[in-house]
Amino acid sequence: MSADLLEYYARRAREYEEIYARAERQADLDRVRPWLRGELHGHRVLEVACGTGYWTAWLAPVAEGIVATDAGAEVLGAARQKSYPPERVRFAVADAYDLGAVSGEFSAAFAGFFWSHVPRARLPEFLWSLHRRLGPGARVVFLDNRFVAGSSTPIARRDDAGDTYQRRWLGDGTEHKVLKNFWSPAELRAALSADARGLRIVEFEYYWGASYETKGERPATSCT
Repeated sequence: MSADLLEYYARRAREYEEIYARAERQADLDRVRPWLRGELHGHRVLEVACGTGYWTAWLAPVAEGIVATDAGAEVLGAARQKSYPPERVRFAVADAYDLGAVSGEFSAAFAGFFWSHVPRARLPEFLWSLHRRLGPGARVVFLDNRFVAGSSTPIARRDDAGDTYQRRWLGDGTEHKVLKNFWSPAELRAALSADARGLRIVEFEYYWGASYETKGERPATSCT
């Protein structure tokens, strides 16, 4: 993440999960949670940009294990305070664009609400880092926001690269410009089709999900 985005999430760590308490999103979240658990049940998961561990906590009971990573020490501190099944979750500071240093064997990866913060020009770099770390035949799952007028923060501007930005205010009174891209299903398919096998995209009301397997055959020494 950029330095500005890291600072924003460091400041937002204590209030980040308030977004999941919005009344209008509860029915949608009740559909998202079982879908996500079903996609990653029994897997050894590399979680990218875990933030405060909200989704880590939901996945931990059904995953074989999770290595939850983030570039921000503050949000990882909040994530470590949650309760998880014993020996099921490990945390690590990591750059999503350079995942080679993350130790462990993984049959799957998950990134929740990170895709929308990736500059469009850097998306191939992120996917290359992720797929290279996993190897062929691994499950990949993304979850992110759809734009819903009246609920989503309005878009403040669009730059020449096609990236869009929101103006957000935090409880401490600070204002932040945050990169937030909203992708259509057609754009997602175009971005992923070259590297994905069995791509499945699901649209909820406030969220979208995507899951697929990295192309190629997984080595026989790794299990799923």
